[in-house]
Amino acid sequence: MLTAARNLWRKHRFLVIAFITALVVTAFFAARLVFFSLYWAEPARQDQPVEGWMTPRYVALSYDLPPGVVREVLDLKAVDGERRTLEEIAKDSSLTLEEIQQRVDEAVRSHEGDRE
Repeated sequence: MLTAARNLWRKHRFLVIAFITALVVTAFFAARLVFFSLYWAEPARQDQPVEGWMTPRYVALSYDLPPGVVREVLDLKAVDGERRTLEEIAKDSSLTLEEIQQRVDEAVRSHEGDRE
């Protein structure tokens, strides 16, 4: 067995490195999938009251809303890579967190009506 591994390393070093790299990348994404699945499956993470530290993406995941609906509720433009908190968005748009919570609640009600 050990001689076979040495032989592979000696004759096909690039393929062995590529295979090990593929295994590491696969393990990373599998662990990430398990972590996020367990995190969002926890009932404490669902329908959390809006707080200033949250991002629109977090709100979308917590309330099970499409990101476009949350962007529409907050009157945001789609900007790739921008991660602003709700507190920053509230300051820029002169909204309070309570008003944002009311808008999110209304969006949840209308989105649930669309599902049926």
